[in-house]
Amino acid sequence: MIDSVKFGEIIVEGKRYTHDIVIYPSGKIEHRKKELSKKKHGTSHKFDPDELKEYLTEDFDVLIVGTGIYGALRLLPEAKEIVKDKEIIEKPTPEAIKLFNELRKEKKVLGVFHITC
Repeated sequence: MIDSVKFGEIIVEGKRYTHDIVIYPSGKIEHRKKELSKKKHGTSHKFDPDELKEYLTEDFDVLIVGTGIYGALRLLPEAKEIVKDKEIIEKPTPEAIKLFNELRKEKKVLGVFHITC
């Protein structure tokens, strides 16, 4: 359960994170590997397929991408192609965390959350 998000901070089950995170269907949380996208595109706001592949370690039904407080992060079309058989939701992070909390009650959800711009 994601408790809250504000610019530069996300709180999950009482634990505060000050970096982008990935939450797996199992509940495991890890640091987003945005340097993979940044190295290739010069910005971490382009969510690259190579980065997405790093997170495809658990089965899931829905990919939720929290695009940042202001919606700056974009899942590139080539990345969407990799998970075209899954439901993909991209929303600004405050909206995405609400959907994540609701959907995970019924489905296996993989969440990637950008917590700044």
